[in-house]
Amino acid sequence: MIVTVLEPLAARYIARGPRVEIPPEPDGVVRAMPVVLRIERSPAPRTALLDAAARAALAVCLDARAQPGGEWHDAVATWVASRIRKIARRARGAHWAAVQDLPGVTVHVGDGAQAGEARALLPGPVDEAPKVVSRLQIGGTDLPDDAPGPPPGGAPVIWLNGALGMTLGKAAAQVGHASMLDAAARRLTAVPPYAVRTADRTRWAALCTALDRGDAVAVRDAGFTEVDPGTITAIAVSGKPRSGPDRALKVAFRTAGLG
Repeated sequence: MIVTVLEPLAARYIARGPRVEIPPEPDGVVRAMPVVLRIERSPAPRTALLDAAARAALAVCLDARAQPGGEWHDAVATWVASRIRKIARRARGAHWAAVQDLPGVTVHVGDGAQAGEARALLPGPVDEAPKVVSRLQIGGTDLPDDAPGPPPGGAPVIWLNGALGMTLGKAAAQVGHASMLDAAARRLTAVPPYAVRTADRTRWAALCTALDRGDAVAVRDAGFTEVDPGTITAIAVSGKPRSGPDRALKVAFRTAGLG
């Protein structure tokens, strides 16, 4: 079995016993992964941007440079070992071009005007974010819901809790958490083509049942922004039925996990 930098997530969150609280960063340094969404004056659809964000966050973690011996390993491993915070920002034009020079991975989803782009950057101390990142807007990152249609057959799907009405920025962080947890649970070594969709109440109830069976993984938010602590914001399903020991795996962010 190939061990990736996500292995601590698997050890920490694949729970067969009581939930464990995640302590604050031992060195007192708050770290986060910036996830930059490309939102031009004529923006891509919301769903395409979320698809890109989910894949980009995981792509940084599974990049060869993030594995033991790689140039990104220390930064990513230190971040994964604690609260895997993400901060979504928006950029366009020259500002979008500028973040391409920073360490990270850009993911494109779709074609033409419907293409969504997101760049996940190397995580690091929030207070030390490069100016090219810190100047980018966080608040007001939102777009109306679109109608993406059913997810592709067999593709892993990250379902957002539609009852919460999360902003695009909040949702982008949650799908990034979900892709990482799903990858940790399934010991993935490559980024699958995650599709993000929003669940209505009926589908959400069915997803929670699947979660109880061990057929899905969930993100439980720390409640720093927009939602109450412990709220399940997203549920990822692999698109393939679990079997054997994997069926008993239940993955969820603890209340103290992240914002």
